[in-house]
Amino acid sequence: MRPTDIIMKKRGTFIRSADGKQTLTGSTALSREEIKFLVDGYVAGTIPDYQMSSWLMAVYFNGMSFEETGWLTDAMLHSGDVINLHGYEKDGLTGPFVDKHSTGGVGDKISLPLAPIVACCGIQVPMMSGRALGHTGGTLDKLESIKGYKVGLTPDTFRSLIAKTGFAMTGQTKEIVPADRLLYALRDVTGTVESVPLITASILSKKVAEGADALVFDVKYGSGAFMKSIPDAEMLASFLVKTAGAMGKKASALITNMDTPLGWKVGNFLEIEETIECLQGDGPEDVMDETYALGAEMLMLGGKAASKEEGIAKCRTAVASGLALVKFLENVRDQGGNPETLLCEQGKRRSPFHTMLKAKQDGYISLDAYLTGMAGVDLGVGRSRTTDPVCPDAGLILYAKTGSRVKAGDVLMEVYGKDEACLSPACERLEKAVSYSSDKPEVKPLVYKEIHQGTSKN
Repeated sequence: MRPTDIIMKKRGTFIRSADGKQTLTGSTALSREEIKFLVDGYVAGTIPDYQMSSWLMAVYFNGMSFEETGWLTDAMLHSGDVINLHGYEKDGLTGPFVDKHSTGGVGDKISLPLAPIVACCGIQVPMMSGRALGHTGGTLDKLESIKGYKVGLTPDTFRSLIAKTGFAMTGQTKEIVPADRLLYALRDVTGTVESVPLITASILSKKVAEGADALVFDVKYGSGAFMKSIPDAEMLASFLVKTAGAMGKKASALITNMDTPLGWKVGNFLEIEETIECLQGDGPEDVMDETYALGAEMLMLGGKAASKEEGIAKCRTAVASGLALVKFLENVRDQGGNPETLLCEQGKRRSPFHTMLKAKQDGYISLDAYLTGMAGVDLGVGRSRTTDPVCPDAGLILYAKTGSRVKAGDVLMEVYGKDEACLSPACERLEKAVSYSSDKPEVKPLVYKEIHQGTSKN
């Protein structure tokens, strides 16, 4: 097999009609062997970035069948080690093992408070996360903004920390799903992020590799999501739930709104700070509502709650009792951080490169999540290239979001950058992210729909 032949097979051919219009036709489904050949070759280094980028673009435009997506997921899953959590009951790994995954958003720090909350309720959470992708933040980048925090756990350490604390947070190492680690970074810089098959294979290869028995997906739609429309989000949610079921996993999905940022803080350390506020019982309403909704799903899949209402009540109790905060700080210590230092930094740790964005006029505002996220990339929250570092102390503190009424001159947000030069272009983008109206804009429900294996419910 040759990579070029496989690329051309998926790419198809342009046919020019008599009136001069071009139509792409002839894209053909790939075999399991062809997909495995590409994935294995890319991981081994025998297939270069430029050929894999061409193949990703062909998939982006022509899609993949459900069968092809399953083969891609399997090839990526078996490109490295797979963590087995079963058979270690004597070591404290008793399960149930349930994880959650978000398709990405702006200000989306839900995984951070969710894991300790659910762990307090008797679920063991093996969480394998990713880095910043496009305009969206990355859980690993946020965790690494905690001084000393290590996300590159060995399988043995991952297992031992789950048994000890109830959850652990790790990333894709060279040994675990190396194909996804490489493809994830390549998609970020080649404009091929918004592809249902590629997203599905990326998410599920990680989640199956980490050893979870059940999965809850937070599939976002709107300007700040990779899926801009509700139908696209529904397609992805269904793809994820169906593919997970085919791989022997229980699964459900919530379709949630991402037209405006989640919470009041956007940035790596700033979102750690807001996580602590959530666990102290003082979190933003939207973040807490979504956290409790996803937590209830995890408890139901894990057999620890019989209904959504019971699951939410248990999650609320975990926060109100203070146990979820204790568990979060225990994990910080487990993975190399210093909880006392972290708490002392709360409300104080900020980049020295700072400005404020003020309202230009009176009225109700709408704040576009995508443009806000791209401003975050300008500031150093995310990456433009795979080799770019992120700035842990860059980001935004919001004082108004969609639906807020402001007066001219009111501070809309504090802006923190990686350096002085980035502030001006970021603020130009943020100015475009804010729009004004005399009438209060519609604030859409946070959770649009639930999708379960075999059913869906608005």
